[in-house]
Amino acid sequence: MTIIKTPKKLIEVALPLDDINDAAVKEKSIRQGHPSSLHLWWARRPLSAARAVIFAQMVNDPGYERNLGRGVNKEKAKLERDHLFGLIRRLASWENTNDAKLLEEARAEIAKSWRETCELNRGHPDAKELFDPEKLPAFHDPFAGGGALPLEAQRLGLESFATDLNPVAVLINKAMIEIPPRFSSRAPVGPIHESIKQARLPTDWNGAQGLAEDVRRYGRWMRDEAFKRIGHHYPEVDLGKEQGGGKATVLAWLWARTVKSPNPAFSHVDVPLVSSFILANRAGKESYVEPVVNGDTYRFEVRSGKPPESAKNGTKAGKAKDFFCLLSGSPIARDYIRAEGKAGRIGVRLMAIVAEGVKGRIYLSPTEAMEEVAHRAANESIVDEARESFLSGSTPTRAMITGGVCSAYGLTTWGHMFTPRQIVCLTTFSDLVSELRERIKADAVASGWQDDHRSLDDGGLGPAAYADAISIFMAFCLDKMADLGNSLVRWEPTAQCPRQLFGRQGFPMLWDFAEANPFCDSSGSWEVFIDGVAKAMDKVFAITPAWFRGHASQQDAQTQSVSHRKVVSTDPPYYDNIGYADLSDFFYVWLRRALRPVFPQLFSTMLVPKAEELVATVYRHGSKPAAEKFFLDGMTEAMHRLADQAHPAFPTTIYYAFKQAETTDAGTSSTGWETFLEAVLAAGFAITGTWPLRTENGSRMVSQGTNALASSIVLVCRQRAGSASTISRRDFLRELKDELKEAVDVMIGGAEGISPVAPVDLAQAVIGPGMAIFSRYTAVLEADGSPMTVHSALTLINRMLTEGIDDFDSDTQFCLGWFDEHGWAAGEFGKATVLARAKGTSVDHVRDAGVVEALSGRVRLFKPVEYADEWSPSKDNNTPVWEALHQLIRALRTNGEGVAGALLAGMPQRAEPIRSLAYRLYTLCERKGWAEDARAYNELITSWVGIEEASHVKGHLGSQVAMDI
Repeated sequence: MTIIKTPKKLIEVALPLDDINDAAVKEKSIRQGHPSSLHLWWARRPLSAARAVIFAQMVNDPGYERNLGRGVNKEKAKLERDHLFGLIRRLASWENTNDAKLLEEARAEIAKSWRETCELNRGHPDAKELFDPEKLPAFHDPFAGGGALPLEAQRLGLESFATDLNPVAVLINKAMIEIPPRFSSRAPVGPIHESIKQARLPTDWNGAQGLAEDVRRYGRWMRDEAFKRIGHHYPEVDLGKEQGGGKATVLAWLWARTVKSPNPAFSHVDVPLVSSFILANRAGKESYVEPVVNGDTYRFEVRSGKPPESAKNGTKAGKAKDFFCLLSGSPIARDYIRAEGKAGRIGVRLMAIVAEGVKGRIYLSPTEAMEEVAHRAANESIVDEARESFLSGSTPTRAMITGGVCSAYGLTTWGHMFTPRQIVCLTTFSDLVSELRERIKADAVASGWQDDHRSLDDGGLGPAAYADAISIFMAFCLDKMADLGNSLVRWEPTAQCPRQLFGRQGFPMLWDFAEANPFCDSSGSWEVFIDGVAKAMDKVFAITPAWFRGHASQQDAQTQSVSHRKVVSTDPPYYDNIGYADLSDFFYVWLRRALRPVFPQLFSTMLVPKAEELVATVYRHGSKPAAEKFFLDGMTEAMHRLADQAHPAFPTTIYYAFKQAETTDAGTSSTGWETFLEAVLAAGFAITGTWPLRTENGSRMVSQGTNALASSIVLVCRQRAGSASTISRRDFLRELKDELKEAVDVMIGGAEGISPVAPVDLAQAVIGPGMAIFSRYTAVLEADGSPMTVHSALTLINRMLTEGIDDFDSDTQFCLGWFDEHGWAAGEFGKATVLARAKGTSVDHVRDAGVVEALSGRVRLFKPVEYADEWSPSKDNNTPVWEALHQLIRALRTNGEGVAGALLAGMPQRAEPIRSLAYRLYTLCERKGWAEDARAYNELITSWVGIEEASHVKGHLGSQVAMDI
């Protein structure tokens, strides 16, 4: 068998991780012009991270020649690596997403590395197929989801393939990588709406501008046509004299759910369940609802001004969030409400009206006429038809998803989640998506397009395919309307607008909800949805050339063969974190109604396929062990497909996010994480690196005292060598100790200028080099000859990090052990003596160093605040690293980076040991749950650059610029 020469890729050696993470966090706040504006998908990877990872996966590390047995100048390699780091930093920036010159520079680097690899393997018997220097390998993501990875691979110049079992994900990927290149730089064909000025239109229609413009034009036609049909359900509201009189457009109707009062005296009355009566809470512009009770009746009246305290909690009662009867004050238990809901006896009552005034939003008391108009929609025949047909599917139960469910309160089908008027609205727009296709075809032919009659799925480029393409984006707008047009949409009093259902991954019950007007120009309107989708297309596909090629199809990752000889990066399901199929049924039912004629195969099932979905859901498999086995077996098979098929010249990158990490003295573990790693290794992969990618603010996590973990881990994998052998537990531990120290030094910034891994991520990052050792062997054998489990290996790797691979001085080793056992509390002198002897020191010596107090048979460590302010390293000839570290913490917290830097200038040789000890103590405190102490070490590390700069300004002790310390 001819050996393939595989240069190490940059991602297997180094990454500017902090810069990538910072860009990912920043991108999270981007709304307009982001692919997420096209269609919601859960746990979508940041584009910045995806772009950086794929680039580093494709580009050779400048020092790769050492891997192939040839010499290389380390200094030159470092310079070249720094250049690549700079390129990645620019690539990761959201502002550079459509920088054509930068992307061309990145593609050139990828092509250069590919040519180098082809040259190394030109003698391979399959070189013609595997190593054509003129043709880059294609890219594949078998769990494509929200499409970030296929999109960024395409942007970097690779032909991109996206597959997924979920039809909603497939459709999103078609919109991301198939459609924009196919119709790139085409002028729009739709007639210009009378409200649009010709002067604003471009003349060259670059990228997807023409496509986006047609979305706007046909979207406006749909809005006008829908208003002709159902506008009578959305009348204007009459204003009183105090509002200036006349009529105003309604922005939203605010409703309260009701149940019969459990008090016998009022059991004939439907009383409201309201979580808050606050309508607007901006200072000086407050509005609220006041319930006015009169005997056994009540009405809602809108008031202006500062609301009473009682308005904040509506009719909620107590911490259990039960309710009380507005008329009698009697408690309304949650169990009673559930029973009423399951019996179909929960009603609704109009609570307030939000309208567009001359100077902004105005809040009006409800009227019987307005309530009657809304209820009248229930007489439309389509309402019952929809609920009995395509909306008859069951909503998730608590066993299916973790983000809250409404099914427990009687909203057990998709039809129950929408009011009659919302169903009329959504079905009308759905019908118009189908009608629109014929109109687009005719307009395209009239514009001079050649009619090839082929559909989008058949590879068409003519009017029929273009009509299919536009209808997809219109269906996306329909889904957006469903997300903001259901009875689980809350009113946001600060922003004063409705908030979409999917604030989290579930369907939590909502008691008072907002019903938006689709024909206004505010949140929840069709016009806003069209504008958002078109803006995303303008931005995301601004420089999408016709030569970009993308393919999205429905495939099961366990059986697909699309990965054959392709570069693979993927983001698989996270054990049992997210029930994608159960959640996406909400969108699927509307997409299927609108697009089944376009994609009959994709929408052949009534609901999203679930049996093959690779998540460990107990309700589908009967028990937790059975669910775990299903996940392990299925994921192992899916990973086998990748290990066997992926292009051998490149590593495969796989994202994994933690659901819930259990952090103890034994290490960081998670059932899903361990099961996933087992699947990866069983598939024949060896792990060559792990990189923690964050989209959350790490300091926020630490401040809350939580398990401050990375949002996701990127595993870098290569196929395990066929000649791999076994190794004993003892030899595995020896290799861990030998190799882990150097790896940790690199991670915390001790080698070649690599951006340091944050303390919050170190426990996850160290899994990479640790599992690289574990996975290079077919098995690590325990003393009894049984193979070591992934759980045991992770425990040993974490323990190695916690117990130490650094050679600190004896006093510091004592302090570490004592701190691990007692924290800052006092312990017995006898035990301290035993520990001190074991570490090669004595309690007296540690006391003389000034880091412990030893009195009355008790010993305790000094806290940083107890260290002397006047301390100077130049005047202390007995300074353990422990003391130096905590003196720096004291100085930083008391006086800032400048004073801390002055202290460091007096002991420059201790800089790296101090930082290493801070990392170690952060890890220890995080696992103990000592959040405040962890924060102190984290603050020092995050301030390290500033402290070092201050130390250089002060001048290092012994240098020519040193000053008195």
